[in-house]
Amino acid sequence: MCPSTMSNTQSNIKVPPTEAFPALPVIWLSVQVTDAQLARYAELIYRRTGIRVSPQKKTLLTNRLRRRMREQNIEDFDEYYRYLCSLPANHPEWDAFCQEITTHETYLFRDETHWDWFRKEFLAVKIQAVRAGQQAPRLTIWSAACSTGDEPITAACCIAATILDLNRWDIKILGTDIGSGALEQARRAIYGERAMRLVPEDYRKRFFVKLGNEPLWQARPILTQMIVYRQHNLLEPIRHPPFDVVLLKNVLIYFDQQSKAQVLAHVKSVISPGGYLVTGAAEGIGEWVREFVRIRPWLFQRPK
Repeated sequence: MCPSTMSNTQSNIKVPPTEAFPALPVIWLSVQVTDAQLARYAELIYRRTGIRVSPQKKTLLTNRLRRRMREQNIEDFDEYYRYLCSLPANHPEWDAFCQEITTHETYLFRDETHWDWFRKEFLAVKIQAVRAGQQAPRLTIWSAACSTGDEPITAACCIAATILDLNRWDIKILGTDIGSGALEQARRAIYGERAMRLVPEDYRKRFFVKLGNEPLWQARPILTQMIVYRQHNLLEPIRHPPFDVVLLKNVLIYFDQQSKAQVLAHVKSVISPGGYLVTGAAEGIGEWVREFVRIRPWLFQRPK
């Protein structure tokens, strides 16, 4: 912040230091990014991630910038911008910053209707085809923008509960996210009570271990051994054998038209014929998947 924007009175007001935060001027804590600063940050974020930050997100961006600036002991929005610009894309601070601007609530079994379809329709048909000798016992799932792993673990729960002869199957679930910090948490596969609140009680008993007296649950190996996590930016193509199902939920809302088209082009190229794309219900992707069959507002199938 430019010193000339402070009054003499305001610049002398101090915040008592605490263990959590260093002492900073009150004016620093209350000021927002300017429109010009917001535009610069928005352009930088867009270039690196494809995510478009609207002017309406000024307060949200300001608050999340402050958290990172406190961590780096930087008091000026322009100084932190210059710092970010100087860092390579794989720097830990960029990873932390991306997590701040893309964080949204996630929990197991979010969007119950999606998982009902996955268990009762998709998996049921797949199992029947395998038993009839029409398909090999093989299954590939991609959870794109998987954050802390709630979605891949949910898919693994459904698979473990539905496929009774699991040891005969070759099952691979790929979880990807732009943030390495989120992926490290995903690999630990430990979830609090809030994230577990929709998990059926019998699934808790079969597939999770309660950790001591803490309200924490850890996924058992029967789930985690199905999953591999990898860092990936959705703006870039992914090299992987075709997927039977791609879960791309509640992420496209962050992208503009051009970025959506780019992401979906990459995603569609790795869906197997007859495979499915599962999205959020209100992400508006119809014009980019016209060659797919729209089964439900959130479910699209690639023609065989």
